[in-house]
This record gives sequence, structure tokens and C-alpha cells, in this order.
Amino acid sequence: VQLQASGGGLVQAGGSLRLSCAASGRTFSMYRMGWFRQAPGKEREFVAGINRSGGNTYYADSVKGRFTISRDNAKNTVYLQMNSLKPADTAVYYCAASGTFYSSRAPADFGSWGQGTQVTVSS
Repeated sequence: VQLQASGGGLVQAGGSLRLSCAASGRTFSMYRMGWFRQAPGKEREFVAGINRSGGNTYYADSVKGRFTISRDNAKNTVYLQMNSLKPADTAVYYCAASGTFYSSRAPADFGSWGQGTQVTVSS
């Protein structure tokens, strides 16, 4: 599956952004989806994940209560709604697809990646 992320930008602290990730192909619903982020000089880290149906979501502790992951299988798209943004959320955000049947947070379990979209939060 090929992925294309969009929706990043510059926002002030406390603001909101909604990221989208469009998938190509007719097998989108067969994949667990995840969002990761990578700040300069840091390793890529898990942000949020969602199962195939969208009925189960899970988050990194750092974003729980502020970010919401969702998906629309009819539109082959996964979203990340980010509220109450902080400067520490500044990073390149990536969407990724996994064929696993468990709630993985490991980048190695995600075989397909989008190109990344920059999110910058100013203080």
C-alpha cells in the first residue's frame, strides 16, 4: 500500500491541526494504521495506532487526551486530530501501515510509510 500524508503546518501553542493520510489500493482495510513522529536529532517515536475496523485505538502517553486517530475505510484515509498542541509536538509526522494482528508500537512492524508532513508548534 502507498501512503500520502498531508495537513502539517505552523500553529501556535494551544492550537489544532488535522493530519490526513491517503492510501492507494483496495486493501486499505486489511492494515492496521499508525502515526509516528520524528524530531530533529531524535529517534522516530510512536504517536497513535488504530485497528482495521477503527474500533480500537491506542496512544503514546505524551499525546493521550489531546490527539485522536480515526479512519474512513470507504475513503482509504486515516486521520490524526491534534488539539492543545505544544512546542514539544514539533516534528515530522509519518503515517504507516502494518499487517500485524496486535497493537504494535514498533516502527519495525510497519512495512509501508508515507513521506512525512512537518508540524511546527510555536510558543
